[in-house]
Amino acid sequence: MIIIVALIFILRAMTRMDNTATAEKPKDNAPYPVATDREISSRVLLGSEGRVVIEHGGQRYLLRQTHAGKLILTSKRPAERGARQVSSSS
Repeated sequence: MIIIVALIFILRAMTRMDNTATAEKPKDNAPYPVATDREISSRVLLGSEGRVVIEHGGQRYLLRQTHAGKLILTSKRPAERGARQVSSSS
């Protein structure tokens, strides 16, 4: 009987520790910035042209700044070429 009570106590403690660890870890798809997120200035990203082509998952996207200072991300069709390619240095 004492062994069963001890096992129940240990299992409950482990469950509480597991829940605490899960609650503290931010999700990768969190809609808000977390301390571990990399940060880059839009001026650096967009350059003097105010636009940049981003390749992601085999698709190309255009990120550009509007006259009002907002950012717009649109999908580029494969026929749209001629954009200057910049290699990332990590």
